[in-house]
Amino acid sequence: MLTFIKEHILTILIVLNYIIAISAAFTILLKNINPTKTLSYIIVLVFFPFLGILVYYLFGQEYRKNKIFNRKHILNRSLIKKINKDLELNEQELKEVDQTLEEKIKLVKLLHKSENAPLTLHNDVEILINGNKKFEALLEDLKQAKNHIHLEYYILKDDKIGGQIIDILCEKAKQGVAVRLSVDDVGSKISSASKKRLKNSGVSFYPFMPVLFPKFTGKMNYRNHRKIAIIDGLIGYLGGINISDNYVNYENDALFWRDTHIRIQGEAVKLLQIHFLTTWDFVSGSDIQVSKQFFPESKTKKETKVQIAASGPDTDWANIMEAILTAINTADNYIYITTPYFIPNQQIITALQIASRSGVDVRIIIPKKSDSWIANHATNSYLQSLMEAGVKVYRYTKGFVHAKTQVVDDIFTSIGTANLDYRSFNINFEINALIYNEAVSKQLKKQFLEDIKDSQEIELKRWEQRPKLMKLKESYSRLWAPLL
Repeated sequence: MLTFIKEHILTILIVLNYIIAISAAFTILLKNINPTKTLSYIIVLVFFPFLGILVYYLFGQEYRKNKIFNRKHILNRSLIKKINKDLELNEQELKEVDQTLEEKIKLVKLLHKSENAPLTLHNDVEILINGNKKFEALLEDLKQAKNHIHLEYYILKDDKIGGQIIDILCEKAKQGVAVRLSVDDVGSKISSASKKRLKNSGVSFYPFMPVLFPKFTGKMNYRNHRKIAIIDGLIGYLGGINISDNYVNYENDALFWRDTHIRIQGEAVKLLQIHFLTTWDFVSGSDIQVSKQFFPESKTKKETKVQIAASGPDTDWANIMEAILTAINTADNYIYITTPYFIPNQQIITALQIASRSGVDVRIIIPKKSDSWIANHATNSYLQSLMEAGVKVYRYTKGFVHAKTQVVDDIFTSIGTANLDYRSFNINFEINALIYNEAVSKQLKKQFLEDIKDSQEIELKRWEQRPKLMKLKESYSRLWAPLL
């Protein structure tokens, strides 16, 4: 028997491969997903033995529906339910919001129905341009913490700025402040010495989905791409800026890093807190005591309407993608988008084309040079069809633009962690603040127009004349768009 197996091992493995492949193909067919996607996976399974199965099981399964990332336990707590209930608008408040937001009320209702994300009315929102502003404010707020500090980051490095953050976390923990820190195990790079120091100081520290070889894992896993900070339940931060020297723009830095973050005081911080606690419940595996001290009453009287949109394999719907799509579809005057990675799905492409052809001023800023050559080529493959529809595309030349923002019609602004790509829409855990406020929108609009001054507009005629080899690279890279 053993001799037979040894002599026919390759044949046996190929037979087993196709038994598994056929089973996977039937599973794909029964899901009734996009026909093109279905056919692509079946072709890979049939014509690429072994590799096809690996690709399917890494990328082809719908984890959102399978709920293997179920982190809903914390949402069943009575205190959490009460907070969500208290934040819900009464009929009179909803009527006033409806009159103010007009078409944009569709966005509010969309998120509230899909993931119970109530619209909060009383917030003070500060837009922080680049890492210098963000870290100046964050360091001061961390130093003033009295009850708790909650941090959830995709990237935390123990370099210069990361070292300063770690110093404060350790100091505050020794003072009796409850410090909880969760970082993505692939994105972050923290030395063993720093990890030991954090734990010895009393900081509760957990990696998100730890892996054995993070350097080789790369993007082939569902990662926590969020950047959240909550101080005493009163102040919240979110946006595109991770904790790393790359984001700071020190005086002698070779690369200028253009990014956007926000600081929030008000009711929306409670929603950020709930999202942090659901992640903490997942990473720690412990039954955290949800305290009223996590949700103190806000003293903010300023009226800025904010919703928090979170999405990932643990949500029933692709909330952030749907919110952006609805914002595009309800635009009357302009849509200004800044994103470092532009690899959109067909719904977003079609919506932008229709908006532009309908007379809406649609402009997009992307980096001139990306930190990923294949992502850069994939992005380029989408540009011509947009420009043919009248969309203006600009490539940022001052440095690397990493901001993830959208501003529409002087009334709607989205700032958060989600890029306009497949990974942010369908794979990673992301979080965005949706802000319905004229002053905030005009501020971000002004910044967008400033960024255009540091950008080059792509001319359609010249773009059409780029080398055929370049077009071939773009088309090839686009095939891998769902994996980038």
